[in-house]
Amino acid sequence: MATLSLEAMRTYLSRSITNLNQNKLRGLLAEVDLRSYLAGQGFGNRISRGGWIVRTKGPAIFGQSTVALFPEIPDPVADYAVDRAMPYPDAGLHTICATFHQSGISSFFCAATVVETDNPASLGWNAIQLGVPVPQPYAPLIEHLAETGFVPRRRKYNFLRYTAAANTIPDLAVPEEFAKEHLRITFNTRYMAEISDIDGLFWGNQHTYPIEIKEKAPADSRDMGLYFGLDIGPFAKLAYYAAKRGNLHSLYVVREIDNATDRNLLRWSYITFDHLAQFASWGSRAGGTNMQGGRSSVVRIPRSEFTDLTAATLAQL
Repeated sequence: MATLSLEAMRTYLSRSITNLNQNKLRGLLAEVDLRSYLAGQGFGNRISRGGWIVRTKGPAIFGQSTVALFPEIPDPVADYAVDRAMPYPDAGLHTICATFHQSGISSFFCAATVVETDNPASLGWNAIQLGVPVPQPYAPLIEHLAETGFVPRRRKYNFLRYTAAANTIPDLAVPEEFAKEHLRITFNTRYMAEISDIDGLFWGNQHTYPIEIKEKAPADSRDMGLYFGLDIGPFAKLAYYAAKRGNLHSLYVVREIDNATDRNLLRWSYITFDHLAQFASWGSRAGGTNMQGGRSSVVRIPRSEFTDLTAATLAQL
């Protein structure tokens, strides 16, 4: 048996996450909560796991090649020995990745193998490309990426030097966050890249929607009334998806709470990027602490332009 316990995963997260501030933690929990909510609405099989979108970085090649990576979520009691049978991802993720492929984004599902129990350093990722018409074989992730144009990192960098309080992450959220973090560091240890998270992908009746999920209470202003802010980084990422177009659209989803103290859920709501771009403020405004622990700069979107996220509205997407 080669297993990874929750405690081993949590210890890894404490070293890999720069700053597990409250906004970071709330973001993790909002992702988990949204999947639960969609399952309750009958759409649990329409949303993917989280992952990463990664672009080349360097003079003359910045953004020229893009890949999406989706990790297998480890089960603390499962055996991940190197001779295990590799899993095949569900049809929904394959269909979603076909949309990515048509937009020029190569997508990979990454499955783990573990050499030594409770030793994340012994975990390796094997990948299979999704979204292409011919079934692909598994191969080490680095082999898949060898021809994608990413520049190898010349100097070693210690990505596991932090002391975040990972004990605040609920057990339910630990395996997915561990898988994402380990995959990110595996990639970044070998290659230079611009990398951003994918909170999830929703497979609608008409389009495929990358999702940006936030937990927020609306703020108020004289010129706009109640509004939700969105950091410049996520806004640019949603704009990137819009530039790819085709069948690829995107959603900004808000878990709306009553206030910043009690944080009681009021409703789930969303706005498509097309609609967001029409109503977002043209000037940015200083926001609060972002998920990396720095200060944010946000664009503002009127709360009145968001739609309640219900079974009826989901069926129209």
